[in-house]
Amino acid sequence: MQRKGVSYSSKYQKACIKVTSLKIDAAFLQNHCEVLCAICRGCSIFCFRSIYSLFRRESMGTLLADEKSENPNNGVEQLHHQNDADAGALFVLKSKAFHLHNKFNSNVNTTVEKNVIGEKSRSVISWFHRLDLGADLDEEKAVGNCVVLEHHAQMGKRQLRFRDMASDILGPRWGRYFVGPIQFAVCYGAVVACTLLGGQCMKAIYLLSNPNGTMKLYEFVIIFGCFMLILAQIPSFHSLRHINLVSLILCLAYSAAATAGSIYIGESSKGPEKDYSLKGDTENRLFGMFNAIAIIATTYGNGIIPEIQATLAPPVKGKMFKGLCICYLVLIVTFFSVSVSGYWAFGNESEGLILSNFVDNGRPLVPKWFIYMTNIFTIAQLSAVGVVYLQPTNEVLEQTFGDPKSPEFSNRNVIPRVISRSLAITIATTIAAMLPFFGDINSLIGAFGFIPLDFILPVIFYNFTFKPSKRSPIFWLNVTIAVAFSALGAIAAVAAVRQIVLDAKNYRLFANV
Repeated sequence: MQRKGVSYSSKYQKACIKVTSLKIDAAFLQNHCEVLCAICRGCSIFCFRSIYSLFRRESMGTLLADEKSENPNNGVEQLHHQNDADAGALFVLKSKAFHLHNKFNSNVNTTVEKNVIGEKSRSVISWFHRLDLGADLDEEKAVGNCVVLEHHAQMGKRQLRFRDMASDILGPRWGRYFVGPIQFAVCYGAVVACTLLGGQCMKAIYLLSNPNGTMKLYEFVIIFGCFMLILAQIPSFHSLRHINLVSLILCLAYSAAATAGSIYIGESSKGPEKDYSLKGDTENRLFGMFNAIAIIATTYGNGIIPEIQATLAPPVKGKMFKGLCICYLVLIVTFFSVSVSGYWAFGNESEGLILSNFVDNGRPLVPKWFIYMTNIFTIAQLSAVGVVYLQPTNEVLEQTFGDPKSPEFSNRNVIPRVISRSLAITIATTIAAMLPFFGDINSLIGAFGFIPLDFILPVIFYNFTFKPSKRSPIFWLNVTIAVAFSALGAIAAVAAVRQIVLDAKNYRLFANV
């Protein structure tokens, strides 16, 4: 209750002046504001929580996560307040996205990738355990990253990149020499994989329409790379929102088509005899299982959650979590239906790309127009996934060659941007054309990259950020996950290297597979 004759506005102004003049520590205010509010209840002393909010606004030049901004350019202004603001953060990771745009970006990064390139290990390990464990752990680590990012944003410093998180939480060397290179490798590897798969889908359409055609796989990879070369020039992550919306719609269409095709073939007499047993002897099964785990890590990997959240316009609180909830809802509907129906229809004969099973020795098992349509959906999605995973590379290139003091579309920034991004796509396309067996290399990237980046570091970040009691279950759960996946990553790396050695006799540069 307000006392008679007491003006709250005057008390508020005096209190704020006193707080800022005395330079009261912000952490002290945050830790004690609840106690002070309880002590002061019913008197005229102003709530220290409001004083703390104003103090943070005025002294740090940013907004708390739960405060509204009336300035639409506030995301860019926040970057300028940070000491490490650079051209990559200002131009590529613009904080302009609304809640709806975040759903598009998250879904393309998480759902589309898993639907299109997420079926490689189905013939090696039981689909039920793979789907259940992979989805649970993927969601847990994604939400954990989201919570840590929101905490830092609430404390006045948004983490824009994965390596920024590692630098602030674990130390600058971790960000520069461990997390940064790993993220760059896995994201650039995803670009190479998408380029290769895009070329394979184009070749499938070509051979279906012209069975005696003489064009090679690397030619289709180059054609797809030229298309990626155009998309790579889109200036910022936020600019991809409309492409990601179209890709999300096509993802739903692809999933429906792939599921319907698998059920049609499985119910007819055209499909192969269903065999759900594991191939090979005990040794090959064991190493194959660990190799599949590495591929699963690559499939479920999501190494750019900080970069996606960086595109959100403030306040960021709750937006990423809502986007992830929608993302995993779409994932359940699409990815599970494709995986379960595909494994049911083809058993251990299922290919890394489910559409490959729709053609048996050049004979289509479904109508040709259906295969054409589904492959076109796939090509469009692969281009969207590839350009999304190219953003960390673009950010590094922009940081290296861009000038944050010059306008974004000035000659000083546009010319290096076009040259560097074109070179990055050219190198990725060359690697994809030279190494059509990139799937084996991808499992190695999953073991060395995605497992630590997506399953180990998030729980470490959580424990270092929130410092839960060593007696609490969450602390030991995170420690268990970190230790278990560290051992799993080491074994998976050995299995991936073994598989590469076994397949080396079949490797040939620019092979037409």
